[in-house]
Amino acid sequence: TTEIGRFNLEANLTPREFSGNCLTEMETELNEVFDVVRRAGSKFDVAPVMAGILPTIQHSDLSAENLTPQPRYHEINRVVTKLHGQNRVVQIKGRDELQLTLQNTYIEFCNTSFQVHLQVGASEFANAYNWAQALAAPVLAAAVNAPLLLNRRLWHETRIALFQLATDTRSVVHQARSQTPRVNFGERWMDDSIINMLREDAVRFRILLTQAVEEDSLAVLAKGGIPKLAAWRLHNGTVWRWNRPCFGVVNGKPGLRVEARFLPAGPSIADEMANAAFFLGLMVAMPTEYGDVRNLLAFDDAKNNFFNVARYGLKSQIEGLDGRNRRVDRLILEELVPRAKIGLQSAGIDESDVERLIGIIDERVRTGKTGAQWMLDSLDSMDKRAKPNVRMRTLTAAMKANQEAGGPVHSWELACIPPESDWVDNYKTVEQFMATDLFTVRPEDVIDLAASLMHWRHVRHVPVENDMGEIVGLVSHRDLLELFALGKIDSSKVMTVREVMKTDLITIEPEMSTLTALQMMRDRNIGCLPVVRGKQLIGLITAYDFLTVSAKLFEEKLTAVTKIDAVRGGGLDEYKANAA
Repeated sequence: TTEIGRFNLEANLTPREFSGNCLTEMETELNEVFDVVRRAGSKFDVAPVMAGILPTIQHSDLSAENLTPQPRYHEINRVVTKLHGQNRVVQIKGRDELQLTLQNTYIEFCNTSFQVHLQVGASEFANAYNWAQALAAPVLAAAVNAPLLLNRRLWHETRIALFQLATDTRSVVHQARSQTPRVNFGERWMDDSIINMLREDAVRFRILLTQAVEEDSLAVLAKGGIPKLAAWRLHNGTVWRWNRPCFGVVNGKPGLRVEARFLPAGPSIADEMANAAFFLGLMVAMPTEYGDVRNLLAFDDAKNNFFNVARYGLKSQIEGLDGRNRRVDRLILEELVPRAKIGLQSAGIDESDVERLIGIIDERVRTGKTGAQWMLDSLDSMDKRAKPNVRMRTLTAAMKANQEAGGPVHSWELACIPPESDWVDNYKTVEQFMATDLFTVRPEDVIDLAASLMHWRHVRHVPVENDMGEIVGLVSHRDLLELFALGKIDSSKVMTVREVMKTDLITIEPEMSTLTALQMMRDRNIGCLPVVRGKQLIGLITAYDFLTVSAKLFEEKLTAVTKIDAVRGGGLDEYKANAA
């Protein structure tokens, strides 16, 4: 089925009784669904990839053209944007920092998850839901798989921060009053009934979507029927708790479910199934052994644990049930892995599935190689001179290959840039090719600063931007040389950037093709093209960038030709020998 982003797909699997070989059946069905998508995609030269956040997503992908053309998604985008009342600022800090100003919800296209549902009896639901809240932190710590967003290294599970910021309906006034966002972990344990949570959601969160409701639920119930609860289910679908209560009817029987929404998609189907088994096993074992979690852990500690592991993954310190603060990886290995096995065994899950799936969790945590850590380690091992786009494409290609092979992430080799990368796809658009780590000056700065910046950073062009990040000019080394040549530099006077900079700028948008940029620079005889989105400076392309790429291309192609010549009886090695 569809998701809010047109390039995302969601698969809804068959409900199963939690016993026997249900996990094998679920995994088989998931593989079958994925194979269907692979075969369909191959006709269009595309392939599916499982990721919490796809590394190759760019700003240009977050556009109205990629909003799924269904009324529900258009209405959610319209209402969420309207309720917030102004542009939203997304700021996430990790190893890098990302700051964006949003005018819509399109950045939510980035998030994909693996949602696990567990149906429990009504009398057991509150305690089961609370345990899902308490267990979310250690289970997520072992499963983190979304460390990258728009070429930035952020949280180990960046989805957690991004989803709340992307769909925040609170105005500035509501944020000042500390109103709970629609995407949330919660504020307290559930009491002995789900009713109070439903009432709180009804009064706290404004209705986003409506539809005609034909039945009177109480009247249906009075007649001995099963109401659909259509109005509540519609509203509940727009309140995005990380653990969400759900109602449904399966085989004519109504039931309450805990929907665990915090797990990311990927890294592989085997990993997803291991994550599900780990969570489900603990959901059986922990309530049986410990009873009411409210007597063991403060809610604020459970919430703090959750956001800690989202930031730092297996390296996090969390508060345990015994009141001790400890490394989450040790807690998982020493206490939770054995209990997850016990929980699965007590539910009657096939022993081979218990050993295989929990074994994946055990090995992943022992090696520390979560999906997030594999991505970060892979990037660290790559040539830092490679463009971010090349590194992200390499990472995604390795993810695809490993997912098709089927092994869990702890067995994957690090991704590495191949000697002969795909030039066409890596340098197709300006956004892929441009430099984004820019050093700029302001119009009021002294010209000496611009000159020093060129000298220190070995660059020939310095963009000039105002305090709002809008490009207003450009200073080149040629401009400075011209000043010296014409004797216009007076050491007794302070000259500002404004007096020197060029303001009749030729710019380009990030979605334009690289060939267009090259043609513009050739036709206009310019050595630099600022890349803008609206008036905002977001990147730079220079003649030196093209020279660097050309040099690599010459080296790659001519080396191949030289090897052919050498085979024919004479080449570079012979030339070197004769020269010596």
